[in-house]
Amino acid sequence: MPATVEIKHLSVSYNGTNVVKDVSFEMPAGKVTAIIGPSGCGKTTLLRSINRLSELTKNCRVQGEIMVDGENVLKMDTVLLRRKVGMVFQQPNPFPKSIKENVLYGIKAAKIKTDHSDIVKSSLQKAVLWEELEHRLNESALNLSIGQQQRLCVARSLAITPEVILMDEPASALDPVSTLKLEESIQSMKGDVTLVIVTHNMQQAKRVADYTAFIYRGELIECNETEKIFANPDRSETRDYLEGKFS
Repeated sequence: MPATVEIKHLSVSYNGTNVVKDVSFEMPAGKVTAIIGPSGCGKTTLLRSINRLSELTKNCRVQGEIMVDGENVLKMDTVLLRRKVGMVFQQPNPFPKSIKENVLYGIKAAKIKTDHSDIVKSSLQKAVLWEELEHRLNESALNLSIGQQQRLCVARSLAITPEVILMDEPASALDPVSTLKLEESIQSMKGDVTLVIVTHNMQQAKRVADYTAFIYRGELIECNETEKIFANPDRSETRDYLEGKFS
């Protein structure tokens, strides 16, 4: 089941420098929330804090609360947390295994008893890959195109039935056709999982996101329904950013 993600007074610092500053907002269950803002504004740090990857950086300090379905992730076992909250990175990172074994990797690692054939098919279908790959399941994932590899990483995340999937610029390495395929997979996941996407592509945010949060210099400027953010933002900083007056 998809989970609501609620950020409460989140601050993140590295070596004493604040990167995320007292941010609070909610990402509704089963919806897509885009996080936008200029480079270096704290978007990725905020995203990585949701499944505690930011803590892997030396001298990182995280304060506040990050609630996933009412449970504070900062107090959770990280192994269990990352089963609930999956991650798709900028660059595809398939394992040097078959397509099928990539999808099943998390299932087998967690020793989850389930029908492997059904999981492979349903995960690839949601990632909009099944029709392309149903006859190639035993081929190496490294033989796939970059776009297919990225959607395979989505399928791998979906296989363990997470409540949330985080995506950090998932289309940054993709061509326009592959980007649209990835966006199709994002749309197919709505309702089944909560998606949080960091993107520099404003048109992509408009196409796929139900809600959009604008971050600037580590602070949340505003968060609202995507249509409202792009058509009539409440804050002048948001309007200036969307109009390209700073980046």
